[in-house]
Amino acid sequence: MFITKQRNGLISPMSKLKKISNISEQEKQEYQKNTTIINWKHPEIIKLAKELFKNCTSEHDFILKSFEYVRDQIKHSWDYKENPVTCIASEVLEFKTGYCYAKSHLLAALLRTQKISTGFCYQRLSLNDNGAPYSLHGLNAVYLSGFGWYRIDARGNKQGVNAQFSPPNEHLAFTPIDKYEKDLPEIWSDPLPVVIDALIKYKNIKDLHANLPDIQLIT
Repeated sequence: MFITKQRNGLISPMSKLKKISNISEQEKQEYQKNTTIINWKHPEIIKLAKELFKNCTSEHDFILKSFEYVRDQIKHSWDYKENPVTCIASEVLEFKTGYCYAKSHLLAALLRTQKISTGFCYQRLSLNDNGAPYSLHGLNAVYLSGFGWYRIDARGNKQGVNAQFSPPNEHLAFTPIDKYEKDLPEIWSDPLPVVIDALIKYKNIKDLHANLPDIQLIT
């Protein structure tokens, strides 16, 4: 997502997530499944996951390496003005580019190869940081053993954006500021349909940028 105002260094209201009880095995499976979009069984995704897993001594190490790979090696489509618009995780890996939503799909796929429960979260943010228009920003939540859900944002760092994996503190790319922006609290096992619809419909970044997915807040 293209945000002009520098927001790095701000700690979100959910930056210190409270620990929660263990999720059930059935719930874990929902956040580990292979799907058409999160196709973690694709040979190239499995190959990359194996490479990232080398020399890892813990789950934390693998999450960090996967997060940093997607954040730093997959270009944010709008930042770099690169087509095509990608959606499916293997497609993001193939073209090495994607909007925040697509990058979250690839990160989820990588983590799910190691049975790490990974979901999808969204923020509603001002596109130009001065009110309307608003759009969704996509990121992930990962279930950390002995801790609970923890949000990570691999959209890609740049001037004014400094997202990190540093549990137990969250360090996300953006923090909602005005009253129409919001951290949406849900953690979804699948990307939102409105997001998938936009990524599939618009294959040019300029067309997508003019039609970014959004939802109306219930007040």
